[in-house]
Amino acid sequence: MDFYGGIKRLQEGLASGEWTASDLVGHSLATIETYDAQVKAFLRLDGEGASSKVARVGNNGCAPETYESHETVHPTRSPLAGIPYALKDNLCVTGMETTCASQILRGYIPPYSATVVERLERSGGVLMGKLNLDEFAMGSSTENSSYFVTRNPWDLSRVPGGSSGGSAAAVAAGMVPYTLGSDTGGSIRQPAAFCGVVGLKPTYGLVSRYGLVAFASSLDQVGPLTHSVEDAATVLQVIAGFDERDSTSVKVDIPDYTAALTGDIRGLRVGIPMEYFDTGMEEGVRRSVEQAIATLRELGAQIKEISLPMTRYALSAYYLIAPAEASSNLARYDGVRYGYRATDPANLLDMYKKTRSEGFGPEVKRRILIGTYALSSGYYDAYYKRAQQVRTLIARDFAAAFAEVDVIVSPTTPTTAFAIGEKTDPLTMYLNDIYTIPVNLAGLPAISVPCGLVDGLPVGLQMIGRSFDESTLLKTAHAYEQAAGFSSLRPTLVKEVR
Repeated sequence: MDFYGGIKRLQEGLASGEWTASDLVGHSLATIETYDAQVKAFLRLDGEGASSKVARVGNNGCAPETYESHETVHPTRSPLAGIPYALKDNLCVTGMETTCASQILRGYIPPYSATVVERLERSGGVLMGKLNLDEFAMGSSTENSSYFVTRNPWDLSRVPGGSSGGSAAAVAAGMVPYTLGSDTGGSIRQPAAFCGVVGLKPTYGLVSRYGLVAFASSLDQVGPLTHSVEDAATVLQVIAGFDERDSTSVKVDIPDYTAALTGDIRGLRVGIPMEYFDTGMEEGVRRSVEQAIATLRELGAQIKEISLPMTRYALSAYYLIAPAEASSNLARYDGVRYGYRATDPANLLDMYKKTRSEGFGPEVKRRILIGTYALSSGYYDAYYKRAQQVRTLIARDFAAAFAEVDVIVSPTTPTTAFAIGEKTDPLTMYLNDIYTIPVNLAGLPAISVPCGLVDGLPVGLQMIGRSFDESTLLKTAHAYEQAAGFSSLRPTLVKEVR
């Protein structure tokens, strides 16, 4: 038994009695024990809680006769019942420490669970624990965690990407079949590309953000990291849907995402943005993506070159908007209400200063300073307001493109996973998100799927869809995945141990 065969195969084994939900939890714990001392994906493990959940779900993985998903009661067993999973540690779980990999939240125990966690709980999912990330999801390598650096299972000397690096590494190493991460500027798709797994960033508003610790509220979105596109569709089916507790949640009909995975994309119009293939891309990445485009053409898709001219301004706009929202969101961490409080302050103001100085790491402080400056009197119009205007133009670029094509295809990242400690300059690190950031600014759905190996390291192919058209996006990604065959690849670490 392993978790690489997919959620559907695990459910078949549960239904036939080939294994039990206790067996799956035991396998997850054993795999974590084998690999996590090297990978360091987990911030905290809850084996006791997982075993307790199995006792409630039942050893054959049968949840109650109905399960709830996006406010609909389904008269069938949940596709996730009895299946282990893990969460990025910026998603709240009742009674379980949530730190966002920051010292300022050390010891914080939420009194409530995120909506996505409640939906997975109702579906019978078995939570194994919380995963490492860049502090407050600010970073592209998981080197900014205040606890430890997570390593890439394909090469332990390299980063797993970020900020959902722990989420991607745990799936790649086979510790759990799926995880949830959050994506503010590429934080699901970029680590998925680096770790050779599937990462889906849904349309903004499709999945509730209630219980997700906010970084940049107009950009953050929760999504799954999995071994296959089918698994991503299965998880999305459960977590998607309107939530009245989230003011940014959108009421839309939720289709059957797995039913869309027909494998037939003949006549599909695929756009190739020429701006994404300018300088800065590694040659091996370029070759892999061009081969993927050729595969889509062989499957019957119509390939069309398009232009997204405002792409050149996306990075600049993002690094004004995201830090500005972070500056506002992180103002609540002051040592008064929850989390860390500095000892022996001289007065109230000194407590604020010492708490935030000692509790936040360098990258978080950097972004708070940038954001506070951009929002300050006299600079708001010149920076934040102008960045929002550019954001509107980027969204218009995509709208114009989707009048001509159904899906847009690009590299997920310009390079493969880089070495730990290689990108010490923040600006160099920020450039790693150049292909993913425009998607968040426009609020669109996107997915990263493996499209090859370069020097033994995975390459990710990004596909971008229309708002709330995850069905077409997943159909395209699944057809490519089945034709290309890269979903069968396994990290070096796993192959060496086995």
